[in-house]
Amino acid sequence: MITTTQRPYRGVFPVAPTIFDERGNLDLDGQRRCIDFMIDAGSNGICILANFSEQFLLTDAERDSVMHAVLEHVAGRVPVIVTTTHFSSVVCASRSRQAEEAGAAMVMVMPPYHGATFRVPEASIYEFYRTVSDAIRIPIMIQDAPVAGTPLSVDLLARMAKELANVSYFKIEVPMAAAKLRSLIAAGGSVVEGPWDGEEAITLMADLDAGATGAMTGGGYPDGIRQIVDPYLAGRREEATAAYARWLPLINYENRQSGLNACKVLMQEGGVIRSEAVRHPLQPLHPATRAGLIEIARQLDPLVLRWGH
Repeated sequence: MITTTQRPYRGVFPVAPTIFDERGNLDLDGQRRCIDFMIDAGSNGICILANFSEQFLLTDAERDSVMHAVLEHVAGRVPVIVTTTHFSSVVCASRSRQAEEAGAAMVMVMPPYHGATFRVPEASIYEFYRTVSDAIRIPIMIQDAPVAGTPLSVDLLARMAKELANVSYFKIEVPMAAAKLRSLIAAGGSVVEGPWDGEEAITLMADLDAGATGAMTGGGYPDGIRQIVDPYLAGRREEATAAYARWLPLINYENRQSGLNACKVLMQEGGVIRSEAVRHPLQPLHPATRAGLIEIARQLDPLVLRWGH
């Protein structure tokens, strides 16, 4: 599949939610509408099957259904990153190969972890990513996030970027992300093709100042995040700072109060999807929290609240 954006991938690549109906079944028609909205809202690319996509609540068959439905529907309009995280090196490599064959532009992979205590040593982490890299020809984004509970040193990340052919993008969302991004860029140089921000853009300005060239946020308001990232990457930092100040209350409300529900709530409110359901045991937002999210969003007039009406 030929994508409309060529490497290095830069800009705003939000995470698409997985859309369910009220009974908790996949809603692939709603999924396609979600994707169309995200592209219309200015997403430079899209990530699917991430943690904010509730990937940990999907069967393998459902993962395949979502992946193929999205990649076929996008049809090369924007690059699509497919999350293929799994504890097993073999399973992760197989998932990554299938994603590449289906048309993914990149895969995103967390280090192997399971529960609160199952971890592997640094040497095994290196071998894990080598196994995945050897299985594919598209880039790997390493997701460095607290949920894994796995320390990934700058030295290890830079070494993998230099020695493993396809390890070239890094989504950094650990505490003090900007400092780690700055150190990673210094240690890895040009082999760090994509130092990226995450965590719903709560640290976006600091991360951009540290050298981030991409942002993987929630999928509810790519148009708002573009107002920050575009001017920054064009050298207009003052304009980016002003935009960040405008959008920060909504970013904060998503990151600190609403989590992965936020995107679905905004999409349902704006008629993009029929249901904002998350899969049990996840719970819907409290009505007061939901109202607060919508109130802050309406002040910014994001496309999501108008797209479906």
